[in-house]
Amino acid sequence: MNNGGRLLAVVTGASSGIGFELAKCAAERGYDLIVAADKPMKDSVATLTAMGAQVDAVEADLATEDGVNALYSAIARRPVDALLANAGHGLGHAFLDQDWQDIRHVIDTNVTGTLLLVHKVARDMRARGQGQILITGSIAGLMPGTYQAAYNGSKAFLDSFAFALRAELKDTGVTVTCLMPGATETDFFERADMLDTKVGAGKKQPASEVARSGFEAMLKGEAEVVTGWNNKLKAAISRIVPSSMMAEQHRKEAAPGTAHKS
Repeated sequence: MNNGGRLLAVVTGASSGIGFELAKCAAERGYDLIVAADKPMKDSVATLTAMGAQVDAVEADLATEDGVNALYSAIARRPVDALLANAGHGLGHAFLDQDWQDIRHVIDTNVTGTLLLVHKVARDMRARGQGQILITGSIAGLMPGTYQAAYNGSKAFLDSFAFALRAELKDTGVTVTCLMPGATETDFFERADMLDTKVGAGKKQPASEVARSGFEAMLKGEAEVVTGWNNKLKAAISRIVPSSMMAEQHRKEAAPGTAHKS
C-alpha cells in the first residue's frame, strides 16, 4: 500500500535536464519520488522536496547491472505507479575515431540498462495490473546519425522497443509511452563533445517543455509524443526521405566544426 495513498514515480537521469524536469512534473502532481543518476543530486533533491514530495535519491551507474540492481532494491519497497526511464548518454564525432569504451557506455546506458530496469519494474506492474511507463527515445532514432552513429542507433532501438512493449502489454493495465524529443536545452551536447557542431550550437527546445509534454502524454496513456512543431516536421520527413539523404543531412548538422559554417 502506498504511503498515505500517495503515488510513487521513479525517474532516471534525474540530476538535470529532461529527467529533472520530469521529476518536477511528478512532484507537482503529488507523486513521491525515487530519483536516480550517475552523479550527486543534492540540489535536485532539495528542489523536489521543497515541492512537497518525499524524495529518495540513488546514485548509481545505470550502465551496469549492479547499478540497476541497486536502484531496483531501493524501489522494491513500494509499488511503482510510474517509471520514467530517461537515463541516457550521447556521443559525438566519427564512429571510428571514438573510444570503444565510450561507445559501449552509450549502448549500456541507453539500451541495456534501460531494458533491464524496465524488465524488472514492468513485471511488477503487470502482476498488479496497473502502471505507467515513459521511455525517453528520440527523433534521432528515426534517422541515420552521421557523427552520432551509436547514439542514434541506440535511440532507434528504444523507439522500436517502446512500441513493441506497449503492444505486448495491451489490456494488462500497464501503458508505455515513448517520448521523442529533438535537440533540447540540456548539458547533452557538452557531455557528448558536440558544442562545435551546428546542432550543438543551435536553438533548442527548453527541457521543461519537453518534460511536460512527455509527462502529460504518459498520464493519458498515449503511445508517443514528438515534442515541438519543428521536430514533428523532421519526424514526418524522416518517414518519406531516403535514409541516404537523411544521413547526409545529419552530417551537415553534427559533423565537428559545423557550428562555424553557414
